[in-house]
Amino acid sequence: MYAYIEEMSAYIQKLIAQGEHLQLDFKFEISDSKKIARSLVAFANTEGGKLLVGVKDNGVVAGVRSEEEYYMVEAAAQMYCRPQIEFATREWDVDGKKVLEIDIPKSNSGPYSAPDKDGKWMVYIRVHDQNLLANTVLLKVWQMKKRKKGITIRYTDKEKVLLEYLDQNNNITISKFQRIAGISRQVAEKVLVDLITLQIIYMDITEKSTFYLINPDINSDPFSKMKIKSR
Repeated sequence: MYAYIEEMSAYIQKLIAQGEHLQLDFKFEISDSKKIARSLVAFANTEGGKLLVGVKDNGVVAGVRSEEEYYMVEAAAQMYCRPQIEFATREWDVDGKKVLEIDIPKSNSGPYSAPDKDGKWMVYIRVHDQNLLANTVLLKVWQMKKRKKGITIRYTDKEKVLLEYLDQNNNITISKFQRIAGISRQVAEKVLVDLITLQIIYMDITEKSTFYLINPDINSDPFSKMKIKSR
């Protein structure tokens, strides 16, 4: 019996030692179903992950304070996630304190959305240890990937300007791309979505901005994955 308790404690402590990251988040308590829904959808929209309820941000085990916390997660998944999110839970005893482990699988049918602070339904993703809003480009990339048709793009001045800039610079923002190419945001988004879907470039989303970079995994010819039509 004691060996089993020690094994449970060791499992949780091993997780806690990792610190919060892309697939792990600590929650001291759950008091707002709408707020926790944003964490659930962020995990589901990214790589899946775990919530450890009853653990402070610094990794100290405080224990689950109320049985209601599980039901608040359940309410979040059913009422404040679109579509509803399925999750699994396990309870662990750590030095006499209960820790609730919540497993959220990666979505194969998303994206999922949850209400923001103003009640507007938004799509969230997990970036490092934060839940951030998915931008329009990412949403369009997801839509594009669901299509069964292949992607054919034209190598025009827009693509040339973008790739030549990225050949000389580390990254670019969409507003910078608009300025140097002299195009609208809608057109800039279309170019970025096509190149991201083809894995020629990728996006680096941060709390303050989103940057676009050349995919380092492609070979020396950035157009090797394209089906290109001349102008």
